[in-house]
Amino acid sequence: MASTKERQRKLARAKLDRQMARRAQQERRRRRILAAVGAGVALLLIVGGIAWMGGAFDTKKPAKTSDEAADQCAWTPQSAQTNTDLKDVGTPPTKGIPTSGNRPMVITMNQGTPIVVGLDLATAPCSVADLAYLAGKKFYDNTDCTEITTEGALRCGDPTGTGLGGPTYSLYNENVPTGKKPAYPKGTVALIGNPPGTNGSQFLIFFKDFSVVAPQYPIIGRVTSGMDTVARIGKIPTVDNGSGRKVKPKQKITIKTVTVGDVTAGAAPSASAQTG
Repeated sequence: MASTKERQRKLARAKLDRQMARRAQQERRRRRILAAVGAGVALLLIVGGIAWMGGAFDTKKPAKTSDEAADQCAWTPQSAQTNTDLKDVGTPPTKGIPTSGNRPMVITMNQGTPIVVGLDLATAPCSVADLAYLAGKKFYDNTDCTEITTEGALRCGDPTGTGLGGPTYSLYNENVPTGKKPAYPKGTVALIGNPPGTNGSQFLIFFKDFSVVAPQYPIIGRVTSGMDTVARIGKIPTVDNGSGRKVKPKQKITIKTVTVGDVTAGAAPSASAQTG
């Protein structure tokens, strides 16, 4: 299986190839128009006719090529036979993915007010498409959050509760922060893969600032409402989860439902937009 960097290089190369093909097509069209104009001018001087102008300056855009309609997101298959904690719910669409604006994700828990997250389409369009697809499949409904991590985040999204669960596909990192302090401010929502870079359904909601030298969790949005619920959950005592890590909540933290709304215009929510 290709590494994350190899997949990213392939996607970047494919994008460059499409751009070059479009530029070549535009250059050929420009030359055809100039040739047509030259011929038309010569004809005008000879016969005084102007009928040649009927379509020489047609500004209608050319139809999209097959390259321009290429897949936007790459979903890497994962084997449910190799990892029996994976659940097959199909694969999200690869085309028609919005790349601007936001989508609200509402997480209703077994305690506190609902948590509302502004998902950022500009920086993580495929990650948002991933969550929206899984929410539509009710993948998250009636599942327990498995950890209150030592980094200060709530870890959710694994129906098996093992930390290894997810769908039978994975997604590369889109928006890992670089050069930011803290890398993950309070209220940040990020995907977490196992191993890193193979993201699926699991996500983190940070209830305090977290700084790290080498960030590895791609950010998908920020909490815009319900931080009081996140803060309350962050105070729940933890016990050993069986692997020597004291991260298992002593009481159940259950997601009742997750819904992802329609696209809304506007800039991505900032950390200062968080409310209680």
